[in-house]
Formats: sequence, C-alpha cells, structure tokens
Amino acid sequence: MRCDTVVIGGGAIGLSIAWELARAGRDVRLVDPEPASGATYAAAGMITPISEHRPTEQSLHVIAQESAARYPAFLATIPGSGRCGFEAASTLLLAVDDADRRSFDDLAALQPGAIEVLTLREARRLEPLLGPRTTAVRRVREHRIDPRALATALLAALGDRIVRTVVRGILHEDPNDPMSPAIGVRLDDAVITAREVVVANGLAAGRLDGMPFVPQLRPVYGDILRLGVPDRLRPLLDCTVRARVHGASVYLLPRVDGTVVLGATQREHGGPAVSAGGVYELLRDAAAVVPAVAELELLEVTARARPTTPDNAPLLGRAAPGLIIATGFGRHGVMLAPIAAEAVASLISGVAPPGIAPFRPDRFTASPVPLEVS
Repeated sequence: MRCDTVVIGGGAIGLSIAWELARAGRDVRLVDPEPASGATYAAAGMITPISEHRPTEQSLHVIAQESAARYPAFLATIPGSGRCGFEAASTLLLAVDDADRRSFDDLAALQPGAIEVLTLREARRLEPLLGPRTTAVRRVREHRIDPRALATALLAALGDRIVRTVVRGILHEDPNDPMSPAIGVRLDDAVITAREVVVANGLAAGRLDGMPFVPQLRPVYGDILRLGVPDRLRPLLDCTVRARVHGASVYLLPRVDGTVVLGATQREHGGPAVSAGGVYELLRDAAAVVPAVAELELLEVTARARPTTPDNAPLLGRAAPGLIIATGFGRHGVMLAPIAAEAVASLISGVAPPGIAPFRPDRFTASPVPLEVS
C-alpha cells in the first residue's frame, strides 16, 4: 500500500490529524487496530483551558487557549459534528474548605478577569442541587464536547482511510539509521510506504521499532464513571462542576442525553484495572458537593491510561526527516486536538507552526538534534 501520509494511532489526536490532512487533499491512511478505544473512550470532554491552567505549564496553557478557540471552525469541517455535544457551558469551581478556596483564588490570580466570584445564593440559583458543604464558588465561561461522539464522526468522515491493524515499526531509507528519512511503516504481514509518518499512538509509541529515540512517556491511570439521572432529578446540573474537596479534585459533567460523567482519578500505580478506592473517592467527593449523586444509577466504570510526559506537556514536532511525533497529551488530548492537527498539517507543508517549539519531541533526550521543518 502506498499513500502520502500514514498516521499511527486512532485516538482524538490521530483522528483529528488524519482528518485535517484528508480534507486538505492529502492521501492519508490511519492505522489502528481499535481506534478510539483508549484514553479518548474514557475522556470527559472538558474544553477548559482556564480552569485547567497550572502555573508551571504556561506554554501548555497558551496552546490550550488557542485550541479551544479553534474548536468551532474545526468541528464545522466534520460531517455530523452537530451530534458531538459541543456547547458553551459555564464551569463552576466549588470549594469546601478555606484551603480549597485559596487554590481557586490562586488560579484566578493567574488570569485576571477570567474567573468570576459568585455568591452561594447566585450559585444555587444556577444549580439548585448544590449541597450545603460548598463554601465558595467561582465561575468560568468554557466549553465541553462528547469525545465518543467526536470520534464516531471522525471515523465516519475518514471512512476507508482507516486500516485496522497494528503497526510494528517505522521504515527508514537506511534501515540501520533511524535518523534517516522515514519512508513508511511495517505491519504484521505488509508495509505501507509513505512520504510522511505521524506517530500519534499514545503510550505505544515507545514500543515501535525504528524510532530515533524512545519517547519519554509514562501511564497516568484514570478512573471515570458514567451515571444515569432519574427523571425526577433532571436536569441534575446545567454547568460543568469542578470541585475541590479537602484538597482532592472531582468533576461532574452533564451530557445532553441526561447522563453525567464523574471523574477522574490520577494514579501512577495499580495498573489499568479499575481502582475500587478510586471509585469510592470519586463518589464520596461528588456527593459532598452534589448530594443527589448518591441517588443516581451507576451505568459504567472505566479506567484508561493517559500518555504523559515528565513535564506534562505533549511531544509535538519533527523527530527525523519524514517523521513527526504527536503524543504524550496526557489529560488534554481532546482539548488540544484542533491545534495538534493544525500543527502537523503545517509541518507537513513545510511551515513551522508558531507556539510548538516548547513541545519538541526530543527535548528529554541527551543530545537533541536540530531539524529543518521540511
């Protein structure tokens, strides 16, 4: 098989990149045995660059804001994107004790004017089911989307460009030199030759033969719940709720179908199975701020590993001639999908996209090699 570009990995990032290239007229193939079954399947879909801001992640915050701004135009290119659940929705930041409140005050200080203080009375007008333990509320204007619906729309749009198999390695012009130009990928019993190869398969990137260096990635596991809301409690919430409960974080995100996504733990131990302790803590903390959570139906419990780098920022850029890496997006994959797709399309066109220099994929290697964009 021959094509212009082969994308390895069918999560939100890989699907978005493949679609951006396909609609630009490139002959693209996306290779993944089970697309959209990893971290994208578990993701809540909060497009929240303000409430996700961390003071040590300023470069990440900048591209997160840019990606969020690009979402409407990106979705407009995808057939069926009207069913993706994209909507503007306020995020309420709820604090239970003084330390929790101070953490939101610190967040507000990073972004003057972006976070609004609400009185408890104002907050309960917006969300009548908030519980009595909430002591402080802040509001942020942000967005949300249903990642599973987004993946379904992208898969349908890509159609027969999807190749459902495993990539074993990257082919190079010189088989003995992984820094020589990439010329395709090796499957179990075939090869796909291509002018460009994009590695976007999360943690599996580290297991590919022919990589010029081993990507510095670690799994950060997350447990996430889907809850059904009985008719008598609908709507449970209109806003997205992000709460701090004695230092622990929890969020509740309502879907248009009446369900609620409750998440998410972050753990670097215990493996990929669902953590009983994690599920208990999520339900306990969610019920502390919205007591009616205890009356909901438990529909689904999911655990997935987020591919995360040492500095929590993605690996995004050229790794060798003909080879681009776009992985390590951690908990931000859905939010950063539009900007990642645009950046990769620019790189393939020979244009250095602004803002991605801090995310060069070889920044953790001993001797990063300067590369031309094209």
